[in-house]
Order: sequence, then structure tokens, then C-alpha cells
Amino acid sequence: MTDIENSQEPSQALLPEGAAEAAAEQAAEAAQDEAYKPSKPEFKWYVVQTYSSMENAVERSIKERVIRGNLDDKFGRILVPTEEVVEVKNGVKRTTSRKFYPGYVLIEMAMNDETWHLVKATNKVSGFLGGGKMHHPSGLPEREVKEIFDRMNSGSDKPRHKVEFEVGEVVRVTEGPFADFNGNVDEVNYEKSRVRLTVSIFGRPTPVDLDFAQIEKT
Repeated sequence: MTDIENSQEPSQALLPEGAAEAAAEQAAEAAQDEAYKPSKPEFKWYVVQTYSSMENAVERSIKERVIRGNLDDKFGRILVPTEEVVEVKNGVKRTTSRKFYPGYVLIEMAMNDETWHLVKATNKVSGFLGGGKMHHPSGLPEREVKEIFDRMNSGSDKPRHKVEFEVGEVVRVTEGPFADFNGNVDEVNYEKSRVRLTVSIFGRPTPVDLDFAQIEKT
């Protein structure tokens, strides 16, 4: 047995079971926590406003123009901020992706006249958020960028509900024996997709437990 093999065996023996997997998970979480930071010192995050419902088309167009212009070193990530949401329809849950800043695209780039014109001249782009027709915009503050990334990351771990109900609001029952009754929301359980309402039956307040699929906002 070689000296190298001898030196490796004790360290491997001292590793607790599952330590490698735990270390890998910690490294992945750390990388995710730092994902909002620009990938190059000269990069900053900027927000571009697009025509309605054209966010994905603008994202593709800018990426294509960057490649054609050989400006890969001036641009980083180009993102449409989205989050995972749970939708309940006909009693069936499904997870979908939702844009939480519709009409905007997030761009990581080095700002100069060339890159500024490339983005502004892209079809379906209205302009940079915070920038005039003749002036370069300011980059997003780090705090705001972190909030956007945190929202995107938290959605993948625990999707938000597409329709969210608040305690105290009035909703209408659409299915079951209490269909067409209005009720006040007393409690919301997003884990089970259920609510507790108080409805008035014969003039008396009555608590009712229902599924999200059985109610709608008034």
C-alpha cells in the first residue's frame, strides 16, 4: 500500500455517514444564496421594460443579438423573474410558473454605449427602468436584486398559491351544499389547500371547512 493510500484512509474513516452528501448540499445552498451577485466585477443588474406579454420573446432576442454582436463578455444572465405557484382546478392541484414582474426582464451586463444601444434597439423593448432616452440607467441596488432572487428560489422549494386568501375577506362558495353562500374567511391552511369560513345559515353564523376549489373571490 502506498503512502498516499495510507494517508487517505484515516481521513475517510473519520467522515461521519452522509457527510459528503451534507457538504454537497451546503455548498449548493451557499451558491444559491450568492446567485444574486453579479458574476463579474464590471457587471450590474438592470431592469428592462417590455411590451405586454413579450418578456420571453425579448429575453430570446437580446441573447441572440449578444451572440451575433460577439458581446458575450459584456453580458451575463438575462432572466424573466418567475415563481412556482400552485393552482387548484376542478379539485386537482398543479404547479405552474408565474411571472411576478410582468412586463420586465432582468439583465446582468456591463453598461456602456454599445451594450445600452443593443438592448434599447431590441424589438419589443420600451427602455431601461430608471434611464432616460439619452442617459444610462443606474444598476439595481443589491438589496432589491437579492429580494428578487430570494422570491424565485423560495418558490421552487415551497410554491406559492396562485390564488391567495386572507383572513377576514368575503368569498363565495361555488360547490357543495353551501353553493352560492358568501362567507368570511376565518382560517387558511395552504398546506392542505383548505379554508374555514363562517357562513350565515338561517341567520346563525356557522363554521364550514372547504377546499380551495370550492370557493372563489367575490
